Amino acid sequence: MGKQSRRRYSAEFKANAIDLVESQGYTSTEAARRLGINRSMLDRWRSKANRGDPGGDASSAPDERDKELRRLREENRKLREEKEILKKATAFFASESD
Repeated sequence: MGKQSRRRYSAEFKANAIDLVESQGYTSTEAARRLGINRSMLDRWRSKANRGDPGGDASSAPDERDKELRRLREENRKLREEKEILKKATAFFASESD
């Protein structure tokens, strides 16, 4: 068997993983399973972020990250509304042409 290399995760990935648990209501086990990581690793990232540990990359610039996350969620919501409107308009004009 060959030597296994250690996977490295970006600060953004860690922050998103922590957000799944702390803001979106997933359990650590659910979030870890969905992300394909070990639950204990996710718990360690959360612990470091909550302590403000500089080695826990997820704690860097939380205000900026939170602002960006809110902006993106709002943009996503608007795009979904626009998509639904376009679906309804398409169905309306398709029935008009019959």
